[in-house]
Amino acid sequence: MSTRPPSSSSSAASATTHNRARQYAHLGAQLAQLNAHLADTENLLRMTAVQAEYVRGLGGWMGGLFMASSKVLGEETAVGKGGGGGEGEGAAPEGGVGGETRR
Repeated sequence: MSTRPPSSSSSAASATTHNRARQYAHLGAQLAQLNAHLADTENLLRMTAVQAEYVRGLGGWMGGLFMASSKVLGEETAVGKGGGGGEGEGAAPEGGVGGETRR
């Protein structure tokens, strides 16, 4: 037999119900916070995708600038070493295209 009076069993059930209700309320608050954080993350992810497209475009521009500067600096180096003959990098040899001689 139970040694507790009947009122203690009903108060234990009441305490359990109260704890369960409190835990559900806390869980609901956590879910609401999680939903808000997920919405923020989704917004940040959208902005990151847009910025990634901009960075891709900047990469194209920078690649073009590097190629152009390489060409300009390469021509200056070739002119400086070649004695200023006006021939750029990759110019044909003295005899013309393919080593043919002109007469």
